[in-house]
Amino acid sequence: MSTKARILVADDEPHIRRILQFLLEQEGFEVHMAADGEEAWKAVASFQPDLVLLDVMMPRMDGFAVLEIIRAGFETARLPVILLTAKGEEQDKVKGLAGGANDYIVKPFNHDELLLRVSNLLEATRREREANPLTGLPGNRAIDREVTDRINHDQEFGFMYSDMDSFKSFNDKYGYSRGDRAISFLAGVLVGITQKYGSGREFVGHVGGDDFVVVSSSLDAEKLSRRIIEEFDEGKVDLHDPADNAKGYLEIESRSGQIERFPLITLTLALVRNCRGRFAHPAELSDTLVELKRYGKTKPHSVVVFERRASGRSPEMITINAGQLADDDPANDPES
Repeated sequence: MSTKARILVADDEPHIRRILQFLLEQEGFEVHMAADGEEAWKAVASFQPDLVLLDVMMPRMDGFAVLEIIRAGFETARLPVILLTAKGEEQDKVKGLAGGANDYIVKPFNHDELLLRVSNLLEATRREREANPLTGLPGNRAIDREVTDRINHDQEFGFMYSDMDSFKSFNDKYGYSRGDRAISFLAGVLVGITQKYGSGREFVGHVGGDDFVVVSSSLDAEKLSRRIIEEFDEGKVDLHDPADNAKGYLEIESRSGQIERFPLITLTLALVRNCRGRFAHPAELSDTLVELKRYGKTKPHSVVVFERRASGRSPEMITINAGQLADDDPANDPES
């Protein structure tokens, strides 16, 4: 972990607190102790923990009351809480889970199990916080971390940035609910294609709006990008009204009352096929992708745009549209 996760331990038994403190600090966590319920809820505000280990039976205020305060607070409503319950107190477990506890551990507890539950809950909470609320895919912080990790470990990987073209006019024509449906559709295409045709090491992230990224092996990058374009173009028909599909464009009334024509949505995929050794930071990769994406958006159809590097030559951008996919060598087709 780049920064220590903070854990609040609230238990009225001194030896339990000492054991938990030792175990958690050995794992690199920053630990704060509370001996009763009143100390616990005050420490939630002052210590601002990433997770709370909360005993049910405590003086001055029991764990259920503390949990209620935590869940009622705007900033703490999603704070992960693990209840500590005595063996056999089945009703306490049920009451705690019904009150919003994320998990429970029965005392006396297994040390390895406790640490695993704490780590798993912290990881799940981190992913939830970083995920895009519409698609559930990892957001910008997770994307930067994924790319930085691959760069720092000198891994070979391909990187693609997808962006829907004419999406604003699509929203203007059909409304934001249909726009969300289009974004969810694209997310499904990206995840589905990587799962079906990838090698299992792919990463799909949601930058925001209609922008997504896919990280894959260098060998799979171009194959996946072509599949994505093909799948998107097949499915985008269902996103438009039949009359608009028949016309091949959208008609939208401007503020001045004039009817203007706009293209149907298409997809631009900017692809860097092998990033190994070329970039020291994700921002450098982004600069390359911006140039590729800008070029791809000049095309009237869905495209993959990537660099072709040859010895002694400057980068040349090559576009591939969905109509060219049928000309691929069948020997390279995963379904052949």
